[in-house]
Amino acid sequence: MLNLYIGGLKNRFSAKSRPTMTKQVILITGTPCTGKTTVSHALASKLNALYINLTELATQENLTIGKDKKRNTTIINETRMKQKTNQIIKQSTKKNIIIDGHYAANVVPKQLISYVFVLRRNPVELRKIMEKCGFKNNKLWENLASEILDVCLVDALNIQTTGKICEIDTTNKSTKEVTNEILAILADPKKCCVGIVDWLGKLEQENLLDEYLKI
Repeated sequence: MLNLYIGGLKNRFSAKSRPTMTKQVILITGTPCTGKTTVSHALASKLNALYINLTELATQENLTIGKDKKRNTTIINETRMKQKTNQIIKQSTKKNIIIDGHYAANVVPKQLISYVFVLRRNPVELRKIMEKCGFKNNKLWENLASEILDVCLVDALNIQTTGKICEIDTTNKSTKEVTNEILAILADPKKCCVGIVDWLGKLEQENLLDEYLKI
């Protein structure tokens, strides 16, 4: 009888019925040139995490629906991208998953997201970095406007609850400093907050708004 009872317990706690590992899914988003990719790599190394670059994933898995010729950018199939990120997250054997992309909040299932870190950078510094990276004309001004008008932050707030969204100002900070700031928030979620910058007001106060907001 005892053997039968033990056998029954084994069946009840079979692999199928065991609780799944709780995963921490961290999104790193923000305007181009705010430091997303370098910070994501550093954070993934610190947390021994799976790293996903959405731009690379879209290309590798053919998750696109065409080209925006005006902006010379690829148009993402958001439905298929969401399905793919859902699959990767659920199949991953890693406890921590870092997802890097300015539209990450739109293509990762809401219920799987632990945190969204929105990286911000002063538009004056951002413009210099963008120009060094080859941004010019409409591509430059559209991305600067995106940063000044909080587009990535608003996108995240429209999808996720505020307690999971954290703004990080990367202005004049090294990758190590930004990474440590994120790690400190992960260790103490009370440090997570939004509303830490007001680029629109700052540029207006410095009489630079017309020079930087041209879209």
